[in-house]
Amino acid sequence: MTTRQEAAIDSRAFRRALGNFATGVTIMTAAAGGKRVGVTANSFNSVSLDPPLILWSIDKRSTSYEVFAAASHFAVNILAADQIDLSNQFARPSDDKFAGIEVEEGAGGAPLFAGCAARFQCELYQQVDGGDHWILIGKVVAFDDLGRAPLVYHQGVYSSVLPHPRLLKKSGSVGKTAFQGRLSHNLYYLMTQAVRSYQADYQPRQLATGLRTSEARMLMVLEKDASLGLAELQQLVAMPVREIDEALENLKRKGLLQDAGDGYGMTELGLEQAELLWSIAEEQQQRVFAAFSPKQVEAFKQVLRGIVGGL
Repeated sequence: MTTRQEAAIDSRAFRRALGNFATGVTIMTAAAGGKRVGVTANSFNSVSLDPPLILWSIDKRSTSYEVFAAASHFAVNILAADQIDLSNQFARPSDDKFAGIEVEEGAGGAPLFAGCAARFQCELYQQVDGGDHWILIGKVVAFDDLGRAPLVYHQGVYSSVLPHPRLLKKSGSVGKTAFQGRLSHNLYYLMTQAVRSYQADYQPRQLATGLRTSEARMLMVLEKDASLGLAELQQLVAMPVREIDEALENLKRKGLLQDAGDGYGMTELGLEQAELLWSIAEEQQQRVFAAFSPKQVEAFKQVLRGIVGGL
């Protein structure tokens, strides 16, 4: 276990350590003086039930802070699992982040997005100084519980909620009771259980290489094509721009990547690391699908490609 003393705290390392706490993803919005703003944030948390209070924090350097400070209300849009593009749009600078997006007008004019997991309309209740951030506490005046699966953020990458592996035996197999009745024919249930079972063994082996999930994912993609544009990278690795930039910087710092014109070049060490990651992935695939014939595996791939292509 690594312990860092206060005097030696590195801000980047501190941020990465905080990334081990999985959170939801929100877009905070407000309107004042004819301007409306939106900020992607994962600092949202509950404070009190009576009165109903929530909080979040905004960087003091944020150009959006002036509007949040002047607004009487703000809105918390908790994003659903299929709203990664919306999260990315409000995570990067833009002259008009709301371009092409339909919104509803909430309390105080705060924009509300459709298709979220939940939405909270809040009256600005209190502002607290929190170091390099302002902590904004809001009193909830209205909310919508839309019941959609939330978008999750963990170790610098987007993720989604999967069932906890309590049904697994120590051997890693699922008990017969897990597939009784209708569940044995529910494709969504079977797919989520399969992913959870696959990850239970694979992810620890990947993390054992010393790379974070975001870094490993980036290295495996770039090993095949280092000339991808930002849009293509985002689609393949399911990460916001900020985390893509940080993962690339970390990989360069570790000597695994180097700048090469408009793209990134793999160093010799980087090629070795990528080969190790792909070996782990291929070994896991071979182990899991060893009981199935090549024809069955190919048919399974075609089904998955069809599902992905149709989303």
